[in-house]
Amino acid sequence: METVLVTGGLGYIGAHTVVELLSVNYNVVIVDDLSNSQLSVLDNIEHITGFRPAFYQLDLKQKENVVSVFELEDIHAVIHFAAYKAVGESVEKPLMYYKNNLLSVINLLEVMEAKQVYKFVFSSSAMVYGLPEQLPIQENLPVQPATNPYGNTKKVAEDILKDFGRAKADFRAVILRYFNPVGAHSSGKIGELPRGVPNNLMPYITQTAAGIRKRLTIFGNNYNTRDGTCIRDYIHVVDLAKAHIAALKFMQKLRDDKNLEVFNIGTGEGFTVKEIVETFERENNVKLNVKIGERRKGDVPVLEADVKRAEELLNWRAEKDLADMVRSSWEFQKQLEENSKKTL
Repeated sequence: METVLVTGGLGYIGAHTVVELLSVNYNVVIVDDLSNSQLSVLDNIEHITGFRPAFYQLDLKQKENVVSVFELEDIHAVIHFAAYKAVGESVEKPLMYYKNNLLSVINLLEVMEAKQVYKFVFSSSAMVYGLPEQLPIQENLPVQPATNPYGNTKKVAEDILKDFGRAKADFRAVILRYFNPVGAHSSGKIGELPRGVPNNLMPYITQTAAGIRKRLTIFGNNYNTRDGTCIRDYIHVVDLAKAHIAALKFMQKLRDDKNLEVFNIGTGEGFTVKEIVETFERENNVKLNVKIGERRKGDVPVLEADVKRAEELLNWRAEKDLADMVRSSWEFQKQLEENSKKTL
């Protein structure tokens, strides 16, 4: 049984990926510093799967912490999620983002090299495309200057992986460029659980619906799109999690002379912010308090993925639709509210 180290494994995407890994009999070791996650997620993973993965709370910026995990566990592959990810915060605190998001990658690769572990799946982002030259976005498009430091940390991390792969022929890596993950597990036990004010659209919608936020602000309605609001390719987090399983399997096909591949992970279909709001209201029979605000610095008008390579080479495709995304998100929020009432 292969053991996979999942960094950031109690975070939103990480936790869903851990569940999918366990469902197909991988052994899982989780590392998380709990800076944007909660230890209770580990209990919920156990509730869903019947397994409780090994867990280490530690900071990947400290190399000795990484060494300790590899000495305690027999790791065969790494899926690296752990990173700061708020676009706005990255603009305000760029050095914090560069230090955290890049040093963690370097430390992991150094320890993996020392331990001769050469399978790496990297959690990247459509942010690396900057302002794309064409739509839908294909993987072979030139990577543009990032519109924010967060996006640039993903671009630089990709460069580090590519350079390391050129130096180490036995290294195998798959870079997954996510578009916009939303949704929650069908159990309602795990979902997107940001600390403080959400930076992403869907948890802000659900918190507005729950009365936690007074209103939802749509940042700009004068973009050159069909209704003036930004268009994004939204993908259900469970579909996204399954793409990591496909990536692990695909690495067996990589060769020494072509040991790294990049894939877009999305649905190939974009929706506007207004369409997301309207679908949420319709599917969940909820009315949201919405206002239009100013454009947000760093946002691009349209991001839509060409996902043909992932479908053909990874033998993976998104199965869940927008209705699944908004319904599962709301179910997760409602369970959070019920649980909080029980603890009062």
